[in-house]
Amino acid sequence: MTILTPLDWAALAFFVAAWLGYGRLIEHGRFARRTLNGAMHGFREHWMERMLAREVRIVDTQIMASLQNGTAFFASTSLLAVGGSLALLRSAEDVVRVVGDLPIGLESSRAAWELKGIGLALIFVYAFYKFAWSYRLFNYAAILLGGTPPREEAGTPAAMAHVRRTARMTTAAGRHFNRGQRAFFFALGYLGWFISPLVLVISTAAVLVVMALRQFRSDGHDAVLDR
Repeated sequence: MTILTPLDWAALAFFVAAWLGYGRLIEHGRFARRTLNGAMHGFREHWMERMLAREVRIVDTQIMASLQNGTAFFASTSLLAVGGSLALLRSAEDVVRVVGDLPIGLESSRAAWELKGIGLALIFVYAFYKFAWSYRLFNYAAILLGGTPPREEAGTPAAMAHVRRTARMTTAAGRHFNRGQRAFFFALGYLGWFISPLVLVISTAAVLVVMALRQFRSDGHDAVLDR
């Protein structure tokens, strides 16, 4: 007996294609610059240019510390989620029995439930990796921030090169942070698979719609792009 049905494989393929396709569209597609994330990448450069002209940069260091703290919070949260997913595997037999007793016609084998639980754990492991790397990149950005030339050298080529270098580092950190958050969102869609393949398709499509609206039609998008 096969663990997964053809419908399961089709739903899983849709889930993976949706995740990869959305990431490609947001980061590298022709609409990337029109997204909220793309707009914020540009504002990071503006931030570094303004920071170069300031003599006292306490505010800039506080902003960087806030970004690091937020990333650390999500990294620790993803570890808790990994632990919860692994705990789900330990109670797979009990969960399958309870689900089978529900009056909604759900059927699942223990092997299928465990396989789905492993997949959920892998999503959160990926999220942890992205958040942890983002935190490290923000550390590097903080070091570059501390090495910013004084205001008197603001117009020199070396100072402008340092601004661009620091902006690229913060942008890279933000990009990995966004990928970690994207994994969290798609994990919510993945939960639908524990009910049925059809629910996985519906929940994944719902996650796609919500994330696309946030990137193209949200109040945050309108605020930074002056719509």
